Amino acid sequence: MMTQSVTMNDVVINTLEDMKAIDIVIIDVKKLTTVTDYMVVCSGNSARHVKSIAKNLSNKAKEKGFRPIGMEGEEDAEWILVDLGDMIIHIMQPVSREFYSIERLWQGEHPEASQGE
Repeated sequence: MMTQSVTMNDVVINTLEDMKAIDIVIIDVKKLTTVTDYMVVCSGNSARHVKSIAKNLSNKAKEKGFRPIGMEGEEDAEWILVDLGDMIIHIMQPVSREFYSIERLWQGEHPEASQGE
């Protein structure tokens, strides 16, 4: 009997989609940092939604054999970071996501350059 191998990417993306995460972006950062291989950024529409996405992601990862290294930001739930080692997932409320511009930072864009023009 063959078993289907499930990748961390599959678990993360499927869970985020199942939880109705908004605007999921995956950024390959292997050449930029040794901390992780991929950054994933997505939004939830409220603190409760952000918490729910993070909790479900952590649980699904554990179920599939991927042990979360840590999770931070649960108290305020403006921005929860889930560290799975090879992937770091940022789950943010839209206002925080816009303010911190994580995608632009890691994709090499400079937010301050576009704001002044």
